[in-house]
Amino acid sequence: MPARVHAILVVRPDGRTPAAHHLRRTLAAVAEQTRPVDVLTIVLCGGDDVLADVARSAPAESVVTAPASTGYAAAIALVTPRLDGDALWLLAQDTAPEREALARLAGALELAPSVACIGPKVVRWDDRSEIVSLGTGMTRLGRTVGLADGELDQGQHDGRDDVLGADVRGLLVRADAWRELGGLDPALLGADEGLDLGVRAHLAGARVSLAPSAIVAAAGDGVAGLPTPLTGQRRRRATFASRVAQLHRRLVYAHVLAVPLLWLAILPLALWRTVVDLVRKEPGSILPEWGAAVTAMVRPVAIARSRRRLSSSKRSSWAQLAPLRTTGTELRQRFGDDGDEPPAAGHRRGELRFLAGGGAWLVLGALVVSVAAFPALLAWPVLGGGALQPLRNTVAQLRADAAFGQRALGLDTIGPADPFAAVIGILGSLSPGEPSRAIVVLWILALPLAALGGWFAATRVTDRSMLRLTGGVLWALSPTLLAALTQGRPSAVLAHLLLPWLFVAGSVAHRSWAGAGATSLLLAAVIAVAPSLAPALAVVWAASIALAVVLRAGRGVARLIWTIIPTLVVATPLVWSAIRRGEVWGLLSDPGMPWAGPQVAADPVGRALLAAGIPTPDVAGWATLIPGAPTWWVPLLVAPLALLALAAPLTQRWAAGIVLLALAALGLATAFAAVGLSVSFEQSLPVPIWPGCGLSLAWLGMLGGAIVTLDAGLAPKLSLVRGLTAAAVVAAIAVLAVPALTAMARGTASLANGPESTLPAYVAAEGRDDPDVGTIVLTPQNAGGVSARVVWGGSETLGGQTTLLSTRTEPSPEDAAIADIAADLVTSSAENVVSDLAGHGVGFVLLAPALSPESDAARAMRLSATTSLDQRDTLDAVGETEKGTLWRVTTEVAARPGVPASVPATAGLIAAAQFAVLAAALLLAVPTAASRREARRTPRVVGPHWQEGR
Repeated sequence: MPARVHAILVVRPDGRTPAAHHLRRTLAAVAEQTRPVDVLTIVLCGGDDVLADVARSAPAESVVTAPASTGYAAAIALVTPRLDGDALWLLAQDTAPEREALARLAGALELAPSVACIGPKVVRWDDRSEIVSLGTGMTRLGRTVGLADGELDQGQHDGRDDVLGADVRGLLVRADAWRELGGLDPALLGADEGLDLGVRAHLAGARVSLAPSAIVAAAGDGVAGLPTPLTGQRRRRATFASRVAQLHRRLVYAHVLAVPLLWLAILPLALWRTVVDLVRKEPGSILPEWGAAVTAMVRPVAIARSRRRLSSSKRSSWAQLAPLRTTGTELRQRFGDDGDEPPAAGHRRGELRFLAGGGAWLVLGALVVSVAAFPALLAWPVLGGGALQPLRNTVAQLRADAAFGQRALGLDTIGPADPFAAVIGILGSLSPGEPSRAIVVLWILALPLAALGGWFAATRVTDRSMLRLTGGVLWALSPTLLAALTQGRPSAVLAHLLLPWLFVAGSVAHRSWAGAGATSLLLAAVIAVAPSLAPALAVVWAASIALAVVLRAGRGVARLIWTIIPTLVVATPLVWSAIRRGEVWGLLSDPGMPWAGPQVAADPVGRALLAAGIPTPDVAGWATLIPGAPTWWVPLLVAPLALLALAAPLTQRWAAGIVLLALAALGLATAFAAVGLSVSFEQSLPVPIWPGCGLSLAWLGMLGGAIVTLDAGLAPKLSLVRGLTAAAVVAAIAVLAVPALTAMARGTASLANGPESTLPAYVAAEGRDDPDVGTIVLTPQNAGGVSARVVWGGSETLGGQTTLLSTRTEPSPEDAAIADIAADLVTSSAENVVSDLAGHGVGFVLLAPALSPESDAARAMRLSATTSLDQRDTLDAVGETEKGTLWRVTTEVAARPGVPASVPATAGLIAAAQFAVLAAALLLAVPTAASRREARRTPRVVGPHWQEGR
């Protein structure tokens, strides 16, 4: 055995762990060694008086004090000049060796003269059956691999001898090798110190071995080695230190000519690893990754010092390390798929049963119903009517509508795009050759997509196939969806289709980063198409965080906080613009084309219909299906569903029932508030917010509550009653849906074979590929006067609409200029008005018909304006068209006013920020094998539930 062993014990509390308790146990373990240490030196880095008293009472030759910030390597270096022994034993306050540990380490070191250092088996402080470390390896790219970390100790690794490195805790090192190698490298920040020492020992011609029979218990409080990741702070600290050590070793071990290239690659590599971290659902590693990259780049002195330390002792080539490196096969065996089986105490998720449970047949049946209800859509290239408009002709134009810059409406409107434009851009991009056809396809697939979404939403509430089918049918036959389809409300249709998927993802967002990523994207999309739901969803988000704090001790809060980040980033430009204009209420307006279509009034009758889930004054179409007949009974068709939902808190799953009823109440409150609120304008008419989006949210909560009652409110032997009750509810809602499903056949739907342009074909042809073709559209008002708007390009489009104009309550200078031009055009008083118009880049004048039925005042204004426009020499009458009477400006038309130089830069910054956040959310949402495996270990149904069979 070595003649003398000098033990160095470093003490540094981390502020959370009881360091004095650990130190007492470690000192007692050192004193009880069968082979006692010859010299003990304690290095005290910070600490309180209690810790200092414990250290001074120990039988140590000296106690060296150091600042609390001193690292383990630097603390050991303080004692190295006074090293008194043939071997050095590295200990810390949280490394308690068993009685035979030093004897077995020293004996193994004595029997192997070529060994420079030998490592023990490090086990958990409170459970010696779990291995913390037993040897360390390294891949060809420098990744550190724990050869047995985290495994149960069954003696499976006791035969291992030579290794590339070992954990620094409890490591026994020959004194001469220690001096030759220069000790531990402080630039590693506490990570990979044993591995780096072993690599340098091998390059110096020595070996590194293990003594598995020597047991050392480690608490992992961060004094030596990496801290045990018990808290978020410790996890981040461990990740940062590990990455700094890896980058530092890469720069130190590389050939001198490769160092500059590796240094330049650090930041691009950090960007790539950020993407990988997001895909792996480990966003907590991103900040430590970038911190480590910056740290590694700004330490050239430390790199040079470490390279000198390596070169001073190097005698062998790097090829000598090849047999000890961890191969790809070993890496896969070490970290490969551990199978699909859940832990013994875990929950194994059942099969989804989409095909076997009838989900596929439900979707197919809904498609058949959709084709039967809207057969004409199969031949229509563009969908019109209601709030529908054509889309842009190219994907590039769709993207331009979704970016910050000049808007497609207004004389010179510059500002952020509505988030709705991005949703329309994505939808139109699915049909790049004919973007407008994507809306037609959406209308045909709306019912089957709704059935699919309702079926999947039901999987979060029940495991019963019959109830899942019930959920899918009732969501597809919702009065709100059918009203939106027959009236032509694209934003409401999209909101109804997205809400069940938001429920599916949002209900498990606290569980995993994949769920949080999907929720964040869906939440941004839902608020983009239905801004009126933002207050209700904000309440749900805040309540979710509060429940996570109270019931889960804060676990999952970071994921829930992330869910709102993409929404904030996407909406911030528009919100900031609204705040600057003092029109914050306008943010709640329905996106797209403002349309004051038929909806219930803000009176007792209207609110009663809203309470029944019906957003239209014709009582879901029954007033037109059977004119003159009483319709008081129609809202009662919703009563069975409502009664089942109200009974949900009385079942064994009362918590889920209360949550779903609260969701229904929030949706109903949103609808009640929206129906009396007008924040946008169509020409001179105020347009109330469509209450249907709030009713969709209420329908979701009510439907979920009813399924909870059917699932958990009836005894197992009452399956027949459960089935009959579900069938009765479905039958009642199916009767309610009859008028809407037959509206196209009866000619009462607002849908039409929409034109490819809202402007005359002459203008559409010129503006098809030129977005700078300007047209001023003059529309006589039935109440008197004329409205004016400027349209750029070949048509008004769904994605080109902007709430910057539709919600404006105070005229801007551009509005005043348009008003002056319009007034001069329809009168004979101004002779240079056409030149002024051409100077703004507008080349066409369209006198559109007034809203039907045309009043006497509107007819008089139309005739007067036609006479005035015909008399102007600089206007050439193109003629009557389906869109109105058209004139072409014959004078030289100036180019459309350019944008200020700051606009492209602002647009670029906004686009970059939004793209980065949305890309991060998408990478988080993409499922991986690991995330799917983890999901299979959690129940599909959310919350405690009672189930028996199916």
